[in-house]
Amino acid sequence: MESDSMKRTDFPANLEYQSGFGNHLSSEAIAGALPQGQNSPLVCPLGLYAEQISGTSFTAPRKLNLRSWLYRIKPSVTHEPFKPRVPSHERLVSEFNQSNSSANPTQLRWKPVEIPESPTDFIGGLHTVCGAGSSYLRHGYAIHMYTANKSMDNCAFCNADGDFLIVPQKGRLWITTECGKLQVCPGEIVVLPQGFRFTVNLPDGPSRGYIAEIFGTHFQLPDLGPIGANGLAAPRDFLVPTAWFEESSCPGYTIVQKYGGELFTAKQDFSPFNVVAWHGNYVPFKYDLSKFCPYNTVLFDHSDPSINTVLTAPTDKLGVALLDFVIFPPRWLVAENTFRPPYYHRNCMSEFMGLIYGGYEAKADGFLPGGASLHSCMTPHGPDTKTYEATIALGNEAGPRRIADTMAFMFESCLIPRVCPWALESPFMDHDYYQCWIGLRSHFIRETTNGQRRDVHKGHNETVTGGHGE
Repeated sequence: MESDSMKRTDFPANLEYQSGFGNHLSSEAIAGALPQGQNSPLVCPLGLYAEQISGTSFTAPRKLNLRSWLYRIKPSVTHEPFKPRVPSHERLVSEFNQSNSSANPTQLRWKPVEIPESPTDFIGGLHTVCGAGSSYLRHGYAIHMYTANKSMDNCAFCNADGDFLIVPQKGRLWITTECGKLQVCPGEIVVLPQGFRFTVNLPDGPSRGYIAEIFGTHFQLPDLGPIGANGLAAPRDFLVPTAWFEESSCPGYTIVQKYGGELFTAKQDFSPFNVVAWHGNYVPFKYDLSKFCPYNTVLFDHSDPSINTVLTAPTDKLGVALLDFVIFPPRWLVAENTFRPPYYHRNCMSEFMGLIYGGYEAKADGFLPGGASLHSCMTPHGPDTKTYEATIALGNEAGPRRIADTMAFMFESCLIPRVCPWALESPFMDHDYYQCWIGLRSHFIRETTNGQRRDVHKGHNETVTGGHGE
């Protein structure tokens, strides 16, 4: 399906970006549009309005303080009152409780959600899968998925609840923000901070992807500890848009605001993308996952997945994340005398996984690009039967192996998720997921002191000729 808005050609073929995570940056679409020496002069250059957007409280420590100054043709306050959106959106949640979601410790897996045939834009295609906490209390997270087939038309979206981390799986996203334009392809991510207005065009038509939303905090780069000064996601590889604006009249333009998980709309007669210049460190950004520099064990045992953290949203408790974004990229496996796939695990954290392309090393079947799985707090999980048996069959003869053509990821949180009813009742729920482990058999062998050993699973005795050392 293709709409007229998909055919828009106002996205440059080669967008220019600025680089650097957390940097204080500035950009002008017209030279001289930025005030010099102060943020809010009596009269701004070119007759623009000065408007600040704050991502943290004014008195947050300087190293954590996030804010930007936008210089715009008309201020964003110039709109009619907000009203509840009609029709309402029944599948968005930002305050998780027994009325809208349920606890479920079972291992859950979903097949790829089909993209609807009826016209559906990014907003209409959003649905919450699970989450915990509350946007009202400024602590928690939500995990959403989106499926869409048409671009947003004469409207912009603003999330007042938290930051969006968007992981496209199918179809490019052309995202226009108040700071400029971003093209985001599958294999890249984009973070749209709380409060920024944006619109999403779909140049490739049908699109699908995953979203992690965090309440009350923002994403940071993880500390590297003994890794040193380099590795994982390099700050310079995070890209920020350059200023772009439009000043055309837009009668009936709609701002759709997500506030407390509900959608509200307000009308105005101009585009919100009228920012001619800006400066600050609170900005949308994107990152190409292929630039991630992974680390792995080089002798024995399997590293914990935290070694592959791209971004983290910390809590007040040291070393505990509200949400980590972790990837499983192409890399070499070289450990000796080691079970190389991910180990069997029960985790105090909860793990939501998705697959952008390729396969996943711990699942031989069933985990498909565009699908997802959820292993909640202390719920056992690990490699399926086929993966375990194939790995054991190789023995110690397995040489170095490169995992290629894959990109899986994980949203991991210290908070226990509640699952939305439409996710549990989805026709794409894989109700046979548990079967992938049922075939795991006992390999236990009990060795006795008289040189006899008993294969407990098979129930017979066998003479051991080489003693205990063989």
